[in-house]
Amino acid sequence: MEMEEKYGFQDDYSDKGFWTKVITFSKTAGREVIEKALWLYYAAQNPATPAWARSVIYGALGYFIIPLDAIADFTPMVGFADDLGVLVAAVATVAMFINGEVKEKAGAKLREWFGE
Repeated sequence: MEMEEKYGFQDDYSDKGFWTKVITFSKTAGREVIEKALWLYYAAQNPATPAWARSVIYGALGYFIIPLDAIADFTPMVGFADDLGVLVAAVATVAMFINGEVKEKAGAKLREWFGE
C-alpha cells in the first residue's frame, strides 16, 4: 500500500474551493497563474498520477485557494505572485504527469475564459 505524504496546505484543498477561486479570480490572477493551476488540477484527476504527486499538487492548490497567504490576493499587481511561485514549483516537481491531455483540457478552459 502506497503511503501518502502531506505537504503543507493539502488539507486546505477542495474541488469546490478550487473552482470558486479560479472562476472568481481568473481575470485578476491572469492567464499564467490559472494555466498552472489547471495543469495541476487536471494532472491530479488522472488515475495514473501517483499519490505522492497528488499530495504535492493538492498542497500547492490548497495554498492557491486559501484566502490569506503570504501576499493577499487582492493586492494590486503582486497579489498572485506568491501563488504563481508555489504553482510553478509544484509544476516542476510533478512535470512528468502534466501530459498533452492535461494541457489540452487546461487549454480548452483557458480559451473559454480568456479567448485565444
